Amino acid sequence: MSSVAVLTQESFAEHRSGLAQQQVKVTALNSEEENDPPTYKEAFPPLPEKAPCLEAAQEPAGPWSKIRPIKASVITQVFHVPLEERKYKDMNQFGEGEQAKICLDIMQKTGAHLELSLAKDQGLSIMVSGKLEAVMKARKEIVARLQTQASATVAIPKEHHRFVIGKNGEKLQDLELKTATKIQIPRPDDPSNQIKITGTKEGIEKARHEILLISAEQDKRAVERLDVEKVYHPFIAGPYNKLVSELMQDTGTRINIPPPSVNKTEIVFTGEKEQLAQAVARVKKIYEEKKKKTTTIAVEVKKSQHKYVIGPKGNSLQEILEKTGVSVEIPPTDSSSETVILRGEPEKLGQALTEVYAKANSFTVSSVSAPSWLHRFIIGKKGQNLAKITQQMPKVHIEFTEGEDKITLEGPTEDVNVAQEQIEVMVKDLINRMDYAEINVDHKFHRHLIGKNGANINRIKDLYKVSVRIPPDNEKSNLIRIEGDPQGVQQAKKELLELASRMENERTKDLIIEQKFHRTIIGQKGERIREIREKFPEVIINFPDPAHKSDIVQLRGPKNEVEKCTKYMQKMVADLVENSFSISVPIFKQFHKNIIGKGGANIKKIREESNTKIDLPAENSNSETIVITGKRANCEAARHRILAIQKELANITEVEVSIPSKLHNSLIGAKGRFIRSIMEECGGVHIHFPTEGSGSDTVTIRGPAQDVEKAKKQLLHLAEEKQTKSYTVDLRAKPEYHKFLIGKGGGNIRKVRDNTGARIIFPTSEDKDQELITIMGTEEAVKEAQKELEALIKNLDNVVEDSMVVDPKHHRHFVIRRGQVLREIADEYGGVMVSFPRSGTQSDKVTLKGAKDCVEAAKKRIQEIIEDLEAQVTIECTIPQKFHRSIMGPKGSRIQQITRDYGVQIKFPDREENPAPVTEPVVQENGEEGGEGKDGKDADPSSPKKCDIIIISGRREKCEAAKEALQALVPVTIEVEVPFDLHRYIIGQKGSGIRKMMDEFEVNIQVPAPELQSDIITITGLATNLDPTVCSLLFYLTLLLLFQALRSFKLTVTVDPKYHPKIIGRKGAVITQIRTEHEVNIQFPDKDDESQAQDQITITGYEKNAEAARDAIMKIVGELEQMVSEDVTLDHRVHARIIGARGKAIRKIMDEFKVDIRFPQSGAPDPNCVTVTGLPENVEEAIDHILNLEEEYLADVVDNEAMQVYMKPSSHEESKAPSKGFVVRDAPWATVNNEKAPDMSSSEDFPSFGAQVAPKTLPWGPKR
Repeated sequence: MSSVAVLTQESFAEHRSGLAQQQVKVTALNSEEENDPPTYKEAFPPLPEKAPCLEAAQEPAGPWSKIRPIKASVITQVFHVPLEERKYKDMNQFGEGEQAKICLDIMQKTGAHLELSLAKDQGLSIMVSGKLEAVMKARKEIVARLQTQASATVAIPKEHHRFVIGKNGEKLQDLELKTATKIQIPRPDDPSNQIKITGTKEGIEKARHEILLISAEQDKRAVERLDVEKVYHPFIAGPYNKLVSELMQDTGTRINIPPPSVNKTEIVFTGEKEQLAQAVARVKKIYEEKKKKTTTIAVEVKKSQHKYVIGPKGNSLQEILEKTGVSVEIPPTDSSSETVILRGEPEKLGQALTEVYAKANSFTVSSVSAPSWLHRFIIGKKGQNLAKITQQMPKVHIEFTEGEDKITLEGPTEDVNVAQEQIEVMVKDLINRMDYAEINVDHKFHRHLIGKNGANINRIKDLYKVSVRIPPDNEKSNLIRIEGDPQGVQQAKKELLELASRMENERTKDLIIEQKFHRTIIGQKGERIREIREKFPEVIINFPDPAHKSDIVQLRGPKNEVEKCTKYMQKMVADLVENSFSISVPIFKQFHKNIIGKGGANIKKIREESNTKIDLPAENSNSETIVITGKRANCEAARHRILAIQKELANITEVEVSIPSKLHNSLIGAKGRFIRSIMEECGGVHIHFPTEGSGSDTVTIRGPAQDVEKAKKQLLHLAEEKQTKSYTVDLRAKPEYHKFLIGKGGGNIRKVRDNTGARIIFPTSEDKDQELITIMGTEEAVKEAQKELEALIKNLDNVVEDSMVVDPKHHRHFVIRRGQVLREIADEYGGVMVSFPRSGTQSDKVTLKGAKDCVEAAKKRIQEIIEDLEAQVTIECTIPQKFHRSIMGPKGSRIQQITRDYGVQIKFPDREENPAPVTEPVVQENGEEGGEGKDGKDADPSSPKKCDIIIISGRREKCEAAKEALQALVPVTIEVEVPFDLHRYIIGQKGSGIRKMMDEFEVNIQVPAPELQSDIITITGLATNLDPTVCSLLFYLTLLLLFQALRSFKLTVTVDPKYHPKIIGRKGAVITQIRTEHEVNIQFPDKDDESQAQDQITITGYEKNAEAARDAIMKIVGELEQMVSEDVTLDHRVHARIIGARGKAIRKIMDEFKVDIRFPQSGAPDPNCVTVTGLPENVEEAIDHILNLEEEYLADVVDNEAMQVYMKPSSHEESKAPSKGFVVRDAPWATVNNEKAPDMSSSEDFPSFGAQVAPKTLPWGPKR
């Protein structure tokens, strides 16, 4: 806004004084033109004579100075909007157009009165009248809506932004109102420090100035942190924080003491540096004093009484601290400890202890029986009834527990008794005059009973003076409860039941929406469906349970509303279909975590940038497929990025195979069965066929090189078979037979494949038809394989029943763990059923039923298990308990491996929680000897501890082997001596070297801390792993020492010192490149060290690299020696033009001609001499170029000088003439001494800072 005028008496006086100043300026200019010095009054006009407005503004001395002047409540301001800044410039409809409507709107919004007028220059004048706040708001609206807006940014440190915003944003709002601008501050998570200001140019400048002032103020502040033990914080804070508040007031420093619930010891001080130092010193003093003087005592107080010691909001603790100066430390609520610690000066601890026990025993707990449905009536509307009791007895805490028919009271004994009597009277009264009823209404009608914004239910409540409780939607409950006056309850019940019966006649519509879209329509935490329900509140929308896999969404409600909701949801689904293109990307399982990234960073970035939904399989799933959903182009982009990550991480080969597109469907098979079998057989490679209808013949195979080659051969062989004489046959067999047909480790089926040459494909767990077995190959091979398989299946279909004798003592082994052994036998042998006699009967007959071959195989397996059980022994293996976890391995993997390998059972002992070694002799009681009985036996130091004994059960030879395997897993520790200087090489960058060795050899390597300066490295691990680890470490050390010796080769090069800067290059660029390229260290002589030869450059590194670096330096020197330097005369007036802004132009010339150009420094003997250095032919070309530039630029200089003759000389040139200083006539000092001007060099007239000058009486009165 260009100008603002406040139409008051004061502003009118200011306006007049402003005009007077302008007249003075005109007079001053005229007098300067006449070379006549101005008078003192003209140069320094006196302040206006006393006027009523100024008297009001000045504060009179004395007691009246405290009385604030009364200001008018209504003010008037005029705002002027210039033509160029007007938003609406339509002159024809003044008073009728858009701006008139806006003014009316502003008047209604703010309550201010606006009058518009048009100035001669077509600028808009707006007079605003009203209260100050209304005028300021109107001004802001005028600026925003009638004036064109500009914007600017101001950068201040990010940590100062909160001071611009102020508490609850008040400072920012005030600043926006004052400057009539809009100020946008970046969010805390935005790294930008730029604050954007939008408004008029004048407003922007004001706002910018204010923001910079706030930032400058904060720059003066300092922050310091002091570490003080947590237990001394109460002494520093003082009772009720009085001490710290006084300290903050005295020093003006903000002190932040962490609350007791926060486990931090750091106290933070913020404020001006000097005052902050005082505050820190005083806190330190308190801390040191309390640390010396205080002591502690611990007392036991029941856990239930701790809250009484603490008091409401910790008031009791503060009260004890204020009375006694003792701090009471209460254990946290989640701790089971009952110990309370008192900390303070010894003489005050007794008084504090008395206070603690008094507080602990001052409260009691009581209860009143009251039906739970009456609780809210006892509480009353907004807690009114309860407030009457709590106001009389504020120390009584009354607690209502939902679902319980009692009210709990807690507080001082006398108060609790009084409150209990009052509540009992209230309960008795309510029971006599209140009633309730419960009705069953289907929960789907509840929303309609409530009505829009609760209209229906509120009407019923008000009409019948009852309370109606309808359960929330998530409870799915049909029970509605009505409470209140008995007659009102019956009437409300009748009306609600009538409403419910009417709703049963409403329309229901089924909308078919694919289930995959249901979650999207519902939205995260139900946000989107909530919006739809709010849009159509009378329509009930029910989605099917995800487990039912149904596509039907049910809409219920009034006919018209249901139709509108149907159309709305159909449109939403159409939009979703467009964005639901899906693509599956097979990625090797081990790389999923890399695609996800740390904390999901990678996958989140891909999702955001490609605007797609990416679903990864669960960690425990066998699936490798990542599904990308979104628009087609976006999905392809995301797929490309995910594949790029995999390719980067692994040695993955990608091969393209050309197979006619007409064969693709037959190769893939029904639901991918054929191709999946090849992928599984070839180590899980990924085979990607082009999309159907694309016409492409290219099939992509991706995976490890060896597996890809194998898959390629199989795929081409299968394609060839399909083209020539492919033949396929389907067989059916019960799923339980499949495992038996495949055989252990695929042995049976491999035998059939080898004999016939046909491919046999069994269904996977994902296939719907679990009985279908497919045979592929040549007709002859398929028929032969079919014959063999049919024979096997026929045998399996021949169900027989057989029995065998098993000693009852072994029955338990087969049936324990819910018959796990029997289940394993059934899975392995074609689903054979094995029945053991019931427990309690002494029968030894076991019945087997199933296919003949399967029954025989199962009998043989059961016999093997019995033999193992017969031969089973139990042995003990003693290994110290501290090694048990290491032996078990991660998630018990090592123990599981041993049990599988040796067919034994291993039981570890229970852990000994608090091992306490017996250090004193056993006390004898009642004449018993310590050496007898169980205690005496346990005390034997030679016998192993029970917690160290591991039990192994199985065949003896296998138990012994398992015992040896367990003992081999016990970690051992060895020490290796390695020179301390080499430790950093072993550790590697950020510990990568030592981590690699620990992972490779499965050992733990401990390197001593640098401050110990020790050479001993400790290695802990399995004995089998330690030898290769030590050998590897020693070999690595040998190599290190060898490399160290090789890298110490030194070479000296003699180079004239004048070439050194060129070899180093600008900011060391040239020498850094040589160092990096040749992996050497290059040292130049120190210019200040006269003892060093100034022409010697030292190169250190491998001999070959050092020589290569020397050659590179000598090549540069050779080029430099060929260079010549020539001086050229260039008029100094064109130097600046040739150099250009920040040397940009001259750098371009030097780069183009490969020369160095030096211009003379200011004060040089010849200001026109310019030196050009480089190869002879380059120097000549560069000189020609700059001479051409000189000729061109000089013509411009001559023209400018000719123009200067006709122009008024600049103030800069005028200042070159000898100056008399600033001279005025009739000055006050002229009447005292003489008429000469004051001496500006005099320290008496113009004293310097800090110099003491004798006081002088001045015409303006004494200095203030």
